[in-house]
Amino acid sequence: MSTPVGELDLPFVGFGDDRNERLVATLRAAEQSWLARGEIGYTVLRYDDVVAVLRDKRWHSAVPLVVEMSAEATPEFKMRRRESILSAEGDTHVRLRRLVAPAFSPRRADKLRPAMREVVNGLVDRVASSGTADIAADVCEPYPIPIICELLGAPKADWELFSRWATDVLRVFDNNFKVDMPAIIAAQDGLDLYTRNLIADRRSKPRDDLLTDLIAMEEAGDRLTTEELVMMVEAVIVGGTDTTRNQLGLAVDMLIDHPDKWGLLADDPTTAPRFVEETMRLNGAVRATGRVASCDIEYRGVLFPAGSIVFPALASANRDASVFTDPNHFDPTNRDSGQPQLTFGSGIHYCLGAALARAELQEALPLLARRMPNIRRTAEPRYKIATAGVFGPTSLPVGFDPT
Repeated sequence: MSTPVGELDLPFVGFGDDRNERLVATLRAAEQSWLARGEIGYTVLRYDDVVAVLRDKRWHSAVPLVVEMSAEATPEFKMRRRESILSAEGDTHVRLRRLVAPAFSPRRADKLRPAMREVVNGLVDRVASSGTADIAADVCEPYPIPIICELLGAPKADWELFSRWATDVLRVFDNNFKVDMPAIIAAQDGLDLYTRNLIADRRSKPRDDLLTDLIAMEEAGDRLTTEELVMMVEAVIVGGTDTTRNQLGLAVDMLIDHPDKWGLLADDPTTAPRFVEETMRLNGAVRATGRVASCDIEYRGVLFPAGSIVFPALASANRDASVFTDPNHFDPTNRDSGQPQLTFGSGIHYCLGAALARAELQEALPLLARRMPNIRRTAEPRYKIATAGVFGPTSLPVGFDPT
């Protein structure tokens, strides 16, 4: 007989204003239970349970609830939401994923590696001789945009426009609709019109890029509609910019505290894949995700009524001592638990752009380590609000030996 989740005596984990305090509270709760009560719903704390929830198709993405549950979002704004591969479920999601997955292969990402190195070197060139930089503003912020433009075949002249749209659209996760709605709406409309024009152009003039691949994707006569193409391009732009720039900033932020590892990365770029996985495990830009029960769900003797909201805590799962030996220790060269870090998620909503993000981080980190030797902080970093959907530094001032 399952116990209704509301009747359980569970530890409490609030949202909090400080990300480190919240992580500590989450890890302490995980020592007591696999589940905690929160300000909204429940937090799933341990690795195996996080994976189980993310792989259970009865748990649906809670992304649509971000807007629907906000008292500040107007009815007109809520009406603007449309289906996205990031939140679609059931047969709709299966169909979309089946059609587009081949276009997001590691092979496609690998073709962009020379462009990634060129972009990083160009950004470092601007600051190398001075020996000072704000990593977040000078490198991380502008880095992903040219790559996304290259991926889609969009003109380089549109880099800054893409960056602004991605930043403003993602304000939807900052829980400040009263202030942010005008900027979000303007970015959505601008991005929508631009994307439709780009699709029309590519239909008449195919190129070797992701958009051409998406237009050509077909299985058993099934193709993406224009509306679905717009959705996919916008998902790439929004999902492929803020996540990567924040994850790179968090990786550098962590490595500054490990100068021996920074030097190793500079000397041996082949270690980059391990560095990427370990920095994502300990300092991930996405620390939790949300799911809502599509029906009554029984799990581990607990009944979650339909509509229950849970937050699989990726950050605490990534530090689960039953999976990772000495889980709070940063050990990029020797870490081999046999289990992946979960910052990219798991299950049907596993990050579609994981191969691209990995390639971007693997190319950027060794170049930064080589061209910014003896890196150190020159002022305290500033970060996004702790409750931001994608977390990272907004300012990371550093000094290094001029090159």
